[in-house]
Amino acid sequence: MTLQGGCYCGRIRYEVTGEPFNRTNCHCSICRRTSGAPFVTWFTVKRPNFQWLRGEPATYQSSSKATRSFCHDCGTPLIFMHANFVGEIDVTTCSLDAPAELAPVDHVRTSSKLPWVKLDDGLPEYPEERTHG
Repeated sequence: MTLQGGCYCGRIRYEVTGEPFNRTNCHCSICRRTSGAPFVTWFTVKRPNFQWLRGEPATYQSSSKATRSFCHDCGTPLIFMHANFVGEIDVTTCSLDAPAELAPVDHVRTSSKLPWVKLDDGLPEYPEERTHG
């Protein structure tokens, strides 16, 4: 499988290959604050299966073990990297050119979910993080 995506303004482009995993909606407060959205939909790929095609994103260390990358021109959140999972990169699903092709399979960190978000999609819900990989 090969998927491409990028930021809203087009300055940054990327490509992922291989089989995506950990397709999820994250409800943690950090995802909410860094995206300005009630939750963020992510998928994970092995690091060798991710490459930047154009542009260089800005990075922000959002916690002691996590770094997020985004377009410094338009602000689009693009990837997340965690020190405990050095062989993986999480990619924002909706930065894909065709995000409808990669639906999430669950919700994580629902203990942090906003009370006005009502989940009725039938996907499994995990109060914290499910096992990675």
